[in-house]
Amino acid sequence: MNTLYLAAAVVLLLTMVLGLARVFWQTSRADSLLAAILFGTTGVALVLLLGAGLGLSGAVDMALVFALLAAVLGVAFVLRGWPDGDSKEKREP
Repeated sequence: MNTLYLAAAVVLLLTMVLGLARVFWQTSRADSLLAAILFGTTGVALVLLLGAGLGLSGAVDMALVFALLAAVLGVAFVLRGWPDGDSKEKREP
């Protein structure tokens, strides 16, 4: 069963590398935001699979920290990185 966990972790790691290559080719802010959130969730799954496959007891705690950091990263990107000019609403004086 440990081999199955480690094989799934390798597949997730490969998808993260392919996603990183996609981020370098796309320059859109929305693509960058979705890639950052994807890296966060894939990182959580990767840590959990490695923890189960290698028998690490602190993997759940580390995965929780990664999940919190991914959520904060998404919120920070939207609040600080999204330009105000993208709004379609017309403001009246």
